Amino acid sequence: MYKARLADWLGMFALVIMFGSAFMFTKISVQEYPPAVVAAGRIIIAAIMLVALSIFRKDSFTFVINHWLLLIALAFFGCCLPFYLISWGQQTVDSSIAGILMAISPLTTIVLAHFFVANERLTINRVVGFVLGFFGILVLFGPTAFIKFDTDSDRLIAMLAILAGAISYAVNTIIAKRLPNESFVALSAIVMVFASIIMLPALFLPGQNWHLSFQSVEFLSLALLGIFPTALATIIYFAVIARVGPSFLSQINYLIPVWAVIIGILFLNESVGINAIMALVIILLGIAIAQRKNLFFARF
Repeated sequence: MYKARLADWLGMFALVIMFGSAFMFTKISVQEYPPAVVAAGRIIIAAIMLVALSIFRKDSFTFVINHWLLLIALAFFGCCLPFYLISWGQQTVDSSIAGILMAISPLTTIVLAHFFVANERLTINRVVGFVLGFFGILVLFGPTAFIKFDTDSDRLIAMLAILAGAISYAVNTIIAKRLPNESFVALSAIVMVFASIIMLPALFLPGQNWHLSFQSVEFLSLALLGIFPTALATIIYFAVIARVGPSFLSQINYLIPVWAVIIGILFLNESVGINAIMALVIILLGIAIAQRKNLFFARF
């Protein structure tokens, strides 16, 4: 068994920083650009980078012929839909709250895998972990969120949109298990190309008031969003998985929401209430229980 080395640990922490910082970059970007433009912009930037790298590596793209429908599904559920929903929700919701909401994604993946992936059956500890994660989300929403819907509907709908983005990521994870054994850079590049084609019309939708200002903080945030959390993180993610496997990298599920909260407080002056802290602890506890194999032994 390959033992994780310093480069693998550095790669994992780089992913935590990049994925966790995506919420901050998105929050800044949506102050100037419509959500559809933010989603399309980060995808197009990532597509250009990944295609250029694939060409430099002389990767083959012949796999597209037999797997184009799968790749389009990955582009939609892994890029277009979650990027738009998260950007739309972050017009109202703080980046720290968005990071906490996204922590439900690995727990949702576990449930979906039970129905759609062979040999990925639900166990007692996985059920307990998912229930805890769901309870954590309810704590984050607040006990009166749905009762007082009329008075705080905008924030509630925004949080539900981000939650839907997290579920979309989980669906994408299940679909990705059917990927062919090809270059991960080439696969990522083609997925981003398909996602760019889907999202390109969003740049020209009527009623959107925006223009590019290359010297603005918002444009810089959008550029960083496309370069690091979208393009570079994809390369590092698959590289670390190829070296040490997905179990080692699953540790980022604990660290990403924590990092998102920290930088939201430090750089965006966001305040985190006691319910958000409680929700984060409960969800992370749920993830920890769901990933353990020796807590409960009964199997459905």
